Amino acid sequence: MSNKPEISVIISTYNAPDWLSKTLEGYRVQEFKDFELVIADDGSGVETKELIADFANRVDFPVTHVWQEDDGFQKTKILNKAILASRADYLLMSDGDCIPRSDFLKVHMRYREPGYFLSGGYHKLPMSISKSIDFSDIQQQKCFDLGWLKQRGMRTSIKNLKFTSREPIRKLLNRLTRTRASWNGHNASGWKADIMEVNGFDERMQYGGEDRELGERLINYGITSKQIRYSAICIHLDHPRGYKTEASIRKNLSIREETKKGNKTWTEYGIVKGPKKKCH
Repeated sequence: MSNKPEISVIISTYNAPDWLSKTLEGYRVQEFKDFELVIADDGSGVETKELIADFANRVDFPVTHVWQEDDGFQKTKILNKAILASRADYLLMSDGDCIPRSDFLKVHMRYREPGYFLSGGYHKLPMSISKSIDFSDIQQQKCFDLGWLKQRGMRTSIKNLKFTSREPIRKLLNRLTRTRASWNGHNASGWKADIMEVNGFDERMQYGGEDRELGERLINYGITSKQIRYSAICIHLDHPRGYKTEASIRKNLSIREETKKGNKTWTEYGIVKGPKKKCH
């Protein structure tokens, strides 16, 4: 464990072992090999623990399971713990319901650059396709083949270009998209030192923009966001969101407004509690 990996991949999860097992299989078949997985587990039960332990025994890259007691939606807290547990200088964050294409890590490594963070997206699948994907579909990358997806009910959309476009077209689409290059918790990467400088995630925040608020502080700190949504591809498995509440959305919007108006780079509710200490 002394050799530091090139990239630490932080995956958030909560009591969704079926989806997590498919996501982990996506990392088992990555073309880029020098990485570790840090699984940020917001209070899952024993089935998830056993799944992660079994997976760790079957792969040749490090897997760390960071767990905390179930106390409702506390994703920001477990992500901060996972950041501290990570060993690489460069961090990628995604979710346990997002299967990465085999070139996912290679793309993030290709586009990483000092002074920037990378903003990717996902392609949302309906429940019927989400359930139908098995390990062989991931190993053979069939679940990223547009023809295969359409046979199973995928609707026509300009977003389907993610599956078919070549690199020059992807770069053009990254420039042309109207979607802002924000920090998206399902597909974003940046330098650990920059994330530590803004003190990680604001632990007051629950569901709804908590990842984007981190990106807004990074931008206030002087980091530029770079769009790679048509280059770094992952598919999002469908699921209900019982933790989504109007109260949490309102609270998070208020915190984000405070961050923007105050041009804040530091949260006093992050990895370190309290104001940033001045260097002498």
